[in-house]
Amino acid sequence: MNAPANRLSAVGPAPPPYRARAPWYWRGLDAASAYLPLLLMAALALGTWWLVKNTPLFENAPVLAPPRHEPDYTMTRFMVQRFGADGVMQVQIEGDLMRHYPDTETLEIDNPRIRAIGKDGRVTLASARHALSNRDGSEVLLTGDAHIEREATATEAAIDFRGESLHYFKYTERVESSQTVVVTQAGTQLRADAMRYDNLARVLDLKGHVQAVYAPPPGARK
Repeated sequence: MNAPANRLSAVGPAPPPYRARAPWYWRGLDAASAYLPLLLMAALALGTWWLVKNTPLFENAPVLAPPRHEPDYTMTRFMVQRFGADGVMQVQIEGDLMRHYPDTETLEIDNPRIRAIGKDGRVTLASARHALSNRDGSEVLLTGDAHIEREATATEAAIDFRGESLHYFKYTERVESSQTVVVTQAGTQLRADAMRYDNLARVLDLKGHVQAVYAPPPGARK
């Protein structure tokens, strides 16, 4: 026998599907991940605060004074010699008093007497009332009755320089002066307001007003 069409079913709505509860450590991990951006921002702010607190202030840093031009040592009645790698002496400097200045690495010498030996063995002698030299004696400024003499060789006569100021360069074999200078060689004397002598190029450049007194040629009648 068929049931009436309008009869309600006795079966109720279907129950919701069963969901298993996650373990506690998974639930804790989900909560921590939700607050992770906030924790990172807090850590960044704390690190910035610590860095600012511990950074030294440059305006409070001590200011180093520039080195003063004062000698760090002196020598009296001294003699200094410098030798090359082959053991041959290159330059010898004597004087009454020497002062070393560390800020410029220079030497001031009273009454200097210098003996320099070139690569060809030619000797150059120099003297003055005062000298300013670099540390190895390869560049010397002579002042006060300055005198430089390059001794004669078998093929070349000695050459003599005198003036109030003479600048000597050992390695390039030059002598320069911006003041009146007298140059003498083989009896010929030249006077000029300034001079530049280059021994390697065999060039003597006289500047300003120049006067010359030439020696008579050999065998000329007196």
